[in-house]
Amino acid sequence: MLPELVEAYYSPNMGLITHLQYPVQREEEVDEEPESNNLPPQLPPRNFPANDVKDSDPKSPEQACKSLSDTYLMRLQHMDMSTVPEEQQVAIQEYFRTSIYSDAEQLQNGNPNLPGFKKLTMTICKNVNSEISRILPTLEVFHRALDQQLSPGIGHFPKQMCADSGQSVSFRLEQLTKLIYSIEDKAKSAIFDSVGYEGGHRKSLIPIVMFEVKQESLGISTKMFLKVDVESGKIYFKKSKDGPEDKYFVHNKILQLVKSQKMHAKLVIVVETEKEKILRKEFVFDDTKKREGFCQLLQQMKNKHSEKPEPDMITVFIGTWNMGNASPPHNISSWFQCKGQGKTRDDTADHIPHDFYVIGTQEDPLGERDWAYTVKGVLRDITNISFKQVAIHTLWNIRIIVLAKPEHENRISHVFSDSVKTGIANTLGNKGAVGVSFMFNGTSFGFVNSHLTSGSEKKLRRNQNYINILRFLNLGDKKLNPFDITHRFTHLFWLGDLNYRVELPSTEAENIVAKIKQQQYQELLSKDQLNMERNDGKVFLHFDEEEITFAPTYRFERDTREKYAYTKAKATGTKYNLPSWCDRVLRKSYPLVHVVCQAYGCTNDIMTSDHSPLFASFEVGVASQFVSKQDLNSAPQGGIQIMNCVATLSTKSKTKFFIEYHSSCLEKTVKTSEGENTEHSDGSIKVWFGNQVQLTPIISDPEYLLDQHILICVKSTDCDESYGEGCVALRAAQFCYTEFHITLTHHGEKTGTLTGGIQLHTSEVKPTEKLYDFIKIEKDESVTSKGKCSDHNKFSITQAHDISNPSYMGVPYKGSNVTDRGWSYSMPPKNLPITGQGSKDCKKSSYEMGSRSPTGKPATGEDEKTSEMFDNPLYGSMGKSHGRGKDQDLPQKEHLTPPDTIFTPSKPADGEAERPPVPTPRNRSFTCSETKPPPPTPISLHPTTHKKPVVPSRSEGGVVNNRPPLPAKSRPGLPEPQTTKSRDYRESSELPGKHRLPARPGQPQPHKDTYPEVPKTGRSVK
Repeated sequence: MLPELVEAYYSPNMGLITHLQYPVQREEEVDEEPESNNLPPQLPPRNFPANDVKDSDPKSPEQACKSLSDTYLMRLQHMDMSTVPEEQQVAIQEYFRTSIYSDAEQLQNGNPNLPGFKKLTMTICKNVNSEISRILPTLEVFHRALDQQLSPGIGHFPKQMCADSGQSVSFRLEQLTKLIYSIEDKAKSAIFDSVGYEGGHRKSLIPIVMFEVKQESLGISTKMFLKVDVESGKIYFKKSKDGPEDKYFVHNKILQLVKSQKMHAKLVIVVETEKEKILRKEFVFDDTKKREGFCQLLQQMKNKHSEKPEPDMITVFIGTWNMGNASPPHNISSWFQCKGQGKTRDDTADHIPHDFYVIGTQEDPLGERDWAYTVKGVLRDITNISFKQVAIHTLWNIRIIVLAKPEHENRISHVFSDSVKTGIANTLGNKGAVGVSFMFNGTSFGFVNSHLTSGSEKKLRRNQNYINILRFLNLGDKKLNPFDITHRFTHLFWLGDLNYRVELPSTEAENIVAKIKQQQYQELLSKDQLNMERNDGKVFLHFDEEEITFAPTYRFERDTREKYAYTKAKATGTKYNLPSWCDRVLRKSYPLVHVVCQAYGCTNDIMTSDHSPLFASFEVGVASQFVSKQDLNSAPQGGIQIMNCVATLSTKSKTKFFIEYHSSCLEKTVKTSEGENTEHSDGSIKVWFGNQVQLTPIISDPEYLLDQHILICVKSTDCDESYGEGCVALRAAQFCYTEFHITLTHHGEKTGTLTGGIQLHTSEVKPTEKLYDFIKIEKDESVTSKGKCSDHNKFSITQAHDISNPSYMGVPYKGSNVTDRGWSYSMPPKNLPITGQGSKDCKKSSYEMGSRSPTGKPATGEDEKTSEMFDNPLYGSMGKSHGRGKDQDLPQKEHLTPPDTIFTPSKPADGEAERPPVPTPRNRSFTCSETKPPPPTPISLHPTTHKKPVVPSRSEGGVVNNRPPLPAKSRPGLPEPQTTKSRDYRESSELPGKHRLPARPGQPQPHKDTYPEVPKTGRSVK
């Protein structure tokens, strides 16, 4: 057959049946289009006042509607309407002639429902509505009758029977429904466009919200009302709900919100009066959720009226749902509004739209187009915004879709999507993962939706699925090929039906259900396979998960959330599917970036599947596309110095190693020379890279550099193979030389550690206030008296501890299940030169990172007591202020499991005892004080022989005059901490030799090659 085909192509007709019968015109090439396409897209404006359309466009909305009306009437004249009843012809013509104007007017006033259009569709479908009303009750009675004859749990059979017996009817109804939805969508789109409606900037989007609060004065509690008008940018203080506004403050006069950590419903609003005085007003809300809703509304107000051209913080909704091969119910809005069980949003935040919606589904029976249309319709009903589709990708029945606000369309670039099959022999797509990645201005995002192997006994197979997805999912910047997806993105979110189960015997099924009804989740979570595997470092290394405070999302009987169907009859016998948290959302971000979980839970009212939909929402810091304010010719050339790097690799390889530095802020990839290897008896290799490495950034402006990160890869010289990757944040070196310690990983497994120092050489800069600096958390003891006024500068108003983002500080979550942060930073003594800020700000630079925001804005006062360091929530529980339940230092009543479970926060990391004597930080530690401070689990303190006690203030980080600071362990005057579980590995031996204190008796001495005697200094460029 093949030779005949080849011979046919040698025939006169070149394999064609006959010659071309008609000439084909060549397409004319247009030269002008490519030139216009090369122009960069114009970024949309940040604010859209109501009169923008009239001012910017000479055409008024009435003229635009008249043009639209004339167009549609002309189209009707050229259509064959002989089959359309006369009364309906008149109705359509009347709508285009008159009613379309009223719809446009309603839209201008903020009502997007188009009443004229609805009236027209009701008129056209009048007979259909009456028929449906007559037929539906009959079908429902017949359905119920069949249900009563069938055993529970198989109520979906009648649907199939009805479909078989009346397929044409159901098909016609489905087509009719889709047609009506499509008509409605196109009509709204046309009218919205004609009047310039963008959805997110109209008066009715976020309605005025009233909060009832209490204010105490002289011991007397007074009821007050706070009225928040997001659209006008004002907050009103009222003494009665319906009375006049006593006082109001504009958005730019609201300086800060300070949450009380002890009283979870208490909030301090810091405002600036007309006389430029700083006023603190304390209020107590009804509950924590009301306070959080109030804070979110004010954040939205600040963001909406910001003068910045680009946002520095966005919110992301993450949803995952195993649909069980069943179509979704008509109403799924609770999923996108984060309503149900767990950590949920307050009702007052219902109208605040997220910037991005990322929805992952498994066992999805719908087509891509139908599902996208469904999700967009739900979001349009909730937010009045027509969201833009960034990407959609499907592997069999596994799907991910990403939607964004229209205003962000030109901020999104480098969109990629990919999938990996992990089914039988890794060739079937019934299990696997789909992913989407993109850049949002200067921040990279990655999203992975996975459906892993099912079955309680197949835990190891699930672990292998995870590794395969890491290795083969091709997303993000292709230049970062040495790194897997856990290092390619500023923020990586992993969602889906991970299928990890509660590892308990099937005989415990009834006890499990009983504990779920009593909301006793802690003991069950301690047996959760995913938590145990993460504790052992086998999967999701260095990922974070918000505390689970909702019931298991699998396996329910369909059409109810009251009963778990944990038994399943099979040919091989009865199979048990114990109630489990199969559906999860985890995240991993670069160091020192802002990310806070606002919601994490599941719905109660979506019951078509045996899984409940899971939701999560995050507040995420982003970097803008940077435009330097400095003159590039006159600005000094900046530099990044990395020195004293020592890698400890878990390998017995005899090869030599070098380090490769990658970053989008660098002119090129930089490689070091070969390191010096030292073998150890435990099978590891220690490699010392003694040479100082100078990295040249493409932009030297510190405002740009502080948002950047350096990706580090340790490679072998013989085959260029990676032996471990990690990441260092330049923000850690904002003020002076900083030592870092990072965990090296490869394909999701820990392969070693890397220690070293980093110094940033750049010009002086004043940190820019970010939107996430607007909210702080403070202890009640440090709150000043109520109503106190001061003349302090607005940038130093707060004395609160900024723990709004525990993720970037390494704060141990209760139940967050992370035993190793993967990185930590600490600063050397004060007498070393600092970068940028000069000696004036050196005191500020030697800080506890826990008391600062990522932007470096101070968050504590000079007069705070030292003893508060150990009362600081960084070292204890942030539980109630973040919805985490009881404090970590209190005994857990429901904790019935051995100490190796995830609910023991002080558990050392695996393999800690076998570590070489390199000074390494405790797990999840993150500090930036001048000496090595205590870890999150404090250790006992020892007295010292100094004549005068050293009592460091929090903002000075322990610096007193010119005396070099002592290690935290030998500081007098500090209270005994609550626990003495584990010793601190960050010994004083890490200090330079002249500041090093003698080791305690019995303390092992570190090897000399740990930190070679290389001066840890760098010249500051001013």
